[in-house]
Amino acid sequence: MRPYLRIVFAILAVLLGIEGVRWFLRVSRPHPTLIEPTTSLHRAIGKGPFVRAARVVRKLEPAPRSSGERLIALTFDDGPYPIYTPMLLDELARLHVRATFFLIGRDADLWPQIARRIATDGNEIGNHTQTHPDLDHENPMQVRRELVEGRNTLLRITGDRSAAVLFRPPHGRYTAATLRVAQSLGMKTIFWSDDAGDWRELTSREIERHVAAHATEPEILLLHSGKRSTVKALAKIVPAFRQAGYRFVTVGEMLSLLGARRVEAARRLPVRISYSKE
Repeated sequence: MRPYLRIVFAILAVLLGIEGVRWFLRVSRPHPTLIEPTTSLHRAIGKGPFVRAARVVRKLEPAPRSSGERLIALTFDDGPYPIYTPMLLDELARLHVRATFFLIGRDADLWPQIARRIATDGNEIGNHTQTHPDLDHENPMQVRRELVEGRNTLLRITGDRSAAVLFRPPHGRYTAATLRVAQSLGMKTIFWSDDAGDWRELTSREIERHVAAHATEPEILLLHSGKRSTVKALAKIVPAFRQAGYRFVTVGEMLSLLGARRVEAARRLPVRISYSKE
């Protein structure tokens, strides 16, 4: 923050009393130096109307232009779960798509054979913490324990080194301290460019309509494991994005190909994705 703005805000804070001082301290706190990727859509995905995970703002240089190739990464939070996660893996294999799964360490311990299959099928494993708490309610020591235990559990079960690098906070809830802890552990905090909303009880048609109307380029699509309607929706979503010129990659591949700045600058497409009537 510029010095003269600090002075102005400090005067306002004094005039506004204690709450004003707290506000000044909050807005003047420096942001983490790197969040990879931070996208424009950090909507609430809990039961409440909003969560304190709205956007982390930082200045960016003009985004690099698109390379001409559209990329999409399917990401699945939670689990693994019996029945529906294997169904999801079967469908991804049928569609010849590899995805990124942000797994909960505790659930991977319950169903290690399913967690291992996710990796052996060629998918990428990310860290969704050990017990899936709301990290904005955890202190830095608790956050570190969740991330370290989740990482260690997933590495032990799956052997996928991405579990030590890719991290997604449960429900998208975080604070600046959360991000600093993740960075200190060498983890990249991964959000999304579109939340399909399948954490609610949506039909496959509702998921398809939302995804088609909110496509970005590049696209990191937030979906969830353990949802039958999500598995069914993939049969329409994958061919439609391919027809629109997209290539399916993992999050790690997208960051390697485009870099964090390009992923952060995901933009809305001028046209909607269309589905076949079959």
